[in-house]
Amino acid sequence: MAGAEEMLEPFVAELLAALEIEDTPVDLEAVLGLAGVAAHSVIRPAAPVTTFIVGYAAGLAAATGQAAPAVAMRAASRVADEVARRHATEEATGATGAVGNGSAGNGTGETGQA
Repeated sequence: MAGAEEMLEPFVAELLAALEIEDTPVDLEAVLGLAGVAAHSVIRPAAPVTTFIVGYAAGLAAATGQAAPAVAMRAASRVADEVARRHATEEATGATGAVGNGSAGNGTGETGQA
């Protein structure tokens, strides 16, 4: 996947600059890995939707002071990974589950810890 990351790096740098968030670290390997899990566990269009929602949740948690940006991103990514994998398991076994993880939190999978 190094080839894809090398090709994406200049685009990501340009996009971050255009959005005026140049100092935002982007872990391409983690984002692409999560997108892959979502695409293969649910359906391909789940990849961009999942990464958008994770970014939004992490940004919201960071902006409201619920967690540091890196912590918020890891927590939101972990929750999304769990949901996608659970979805794949439920599809494989024919089970249905409720939406959500059943715990109150800050939208990042954390329960108030920063």
